[in-house]
Amino acid sequence: MAGEEERKRVLVVGGSGYLGQHLLAASSAADRLDVAFTHHSPAPPQPLLDALPLRPRLPRRPPLRRRPRGDLRVLRPVYEGVKSFYKEEDETVPVNMYGKSKVAAEKLIVEKCSNYAILRSSIIYGPQTISPVAKSLPVQWMDGVLSQGQQVEFFNDEFRCPVYVKDMVDVILSLTKTWLSDGKKVQVLLNVDGPDRVSRLQMAESVAVVRGYNPSIIKSVSASSVNRGVASPPDISMDITKLTQILGIKPISFQDGVRSTLDAEAST
Repeated sequence: MAGEEERKRVLVVGGSGYLGQHLLAASSAADRLDVAFTHHSPAPPQPLLDALPLRPRLPRRPPLRRRPRGDLRVLRPVYEGVKSFYKEEDETVPVNMYGKSKVAAEKLIVEKCSNYAILRSSIIYGPQTISPVAKSLPVQWMDGVLSQGQQVEFFNDEFRCPVYVKDMVDVILSLTKTWLSDGKKVQVLLNVDGPDRVSRLQMAESVAVVRGYNPSIIKSVSASSVNRGVASPPDISMDITKLTQILGIKPISFQDGVRSTLDAEAST
């Protein structure tokens, strides 16, 4: 059938993770996309399967027969963190092994893939997933501790540009659809973050404003006051000018994202 021939297959690696589940939900609703996913757990979460329109069975470890035609990866801290609003062309000087692994992944993708989109982000936040993930989500965690009314410490000197998860999904789907419809080679590196450069302290203050919590319980401290056992870049805020110019997508403000996140939590 002609309609079937036009459908495209998309594989989401890590579909049971936080971003993966949000991407699956949006991809499954998109026209002309047949979506499959990999998962880390022995069996994919049943709530996630129930939410998808089709549930084909796939081998747990399918053989790798050929190099995929396109690759889209979301990568995190690769910058040194000694200035603000890094651009894509700025030098990558990761300060820990996690960041070094991301830089290595970028180089591998550029060398091995003819089509690719590499997306750099920092904190991805938003509503809980269909099948709740085990890790703490930043806004929900802050809401939980602040709701107890006891004093909580937050770093005042580590800066990020948190991106709302649905904005990240929109970017991924926009790039995917552009490549599938145009059929042209894509080779792009983009910063995908929110528009606001905020510290953990400012993030907590935004949650308090939205919820109406007493701001006096939020205590400002330096990141140097805690030994986390691993180096963390003090400032990896990113310039997203290139993102808005290429895709026309403008991520929402952090406070609006907090409000949307907590509204979504209240409705579930």
